[in-house]
Amino acid sequence: MFPIVHTRRLSDAVFEMGVEAPRIARKARAGQFLILRVDATGERIPLTFSDWSAEEGWIRFIFMQVGKTTHKLSHLEVGDSLADVVGPLGVPTHTDELGRVAVVGGGVGAAVAYPVARAMAEAGADVTVILGARTADLLILREEFEALPVKLIVCTDDGSAGEKALVTAPLKALCEEGAIDHAMAIGPAVMMKFCAETTREFGVPTTVSLNPIMVDGTGMCGACRVTVGGETKFGCVDGPDFDGHAVDFEELMSRQRVYNEEEREADAEYARGCQCHQ
Repeated sequence: MFPIVHTRRLSDAVFEMGVEAPRIARKARAGQFLILRVDATGERIPLTFSDWSAEEGWIRFIFMQVGKTTHKLSHLEVGDSLADVVGPLGVPTHTDELGRVAVVGGGVGAAVAYPVARAMAEAGADVTVILGARTADLLILREEFEALPVKLIVCTDDGSAGEKALVTAPLKALCEEGAIDHAMAIGPAVMMKFCAETTREFGVPTTVSLNPIMVDGTGMCGACRVTVGGETKFGCVDGPDFDGHAVDFEELMSRQRVYNEEEREADAEYARGCQCHQ
């Protein structure tokens, strides 16, 4: 069992949670992820580390209420426990010798962008963070990014915070100025796709952190397979980071929708039996 030691609501549907996991915290690196189960009969879901402390023995992750499991997770409190937490999984993000880099965090992707940008800055990179969301209410971790030694650009689709723009607009401006040597995009697949298309025009190498359907997290089930450069890769053991210019995003997005109907049915059934469902 993994005791919950921290909870925080970041927006109406986005939550931060911390659990006691000293062995995982000692090994965690930026860009890696974990797989958890809320209870003994629950499904296994992958979530990326948003922070950790090897000294204090805790890890944190951020999630959005999108289905049965994340709704159940959001109702837990400090003092409750998770049945299982497995990690760290995946290959850490490459952070050394990047020069000038733009880290783009869209929506809940900011949860991953935060430790990645921090690690890059600690490694000596000149980091510009582009933090984006649909509205100000959905913008998360802004204060945490402001505390990092990075240049921060905030934009929202409706202009309610920062610039009124999609994240691709400031990314393109940086490319046009010749101000970056590398880019990393983390967020919804469609956002990462268009970030990669933006940088492709300027020949700026671009890494994306993919979020395919995942079951076991060890490369055995094949559920997280993605096509990169015409080859089949597994998001859990080969990634989650890949060359954004080589990813087949259409296939990725199609596979992400495979269980949409089943997920809606499970969430609806849970809602009928849970008065606290929101």
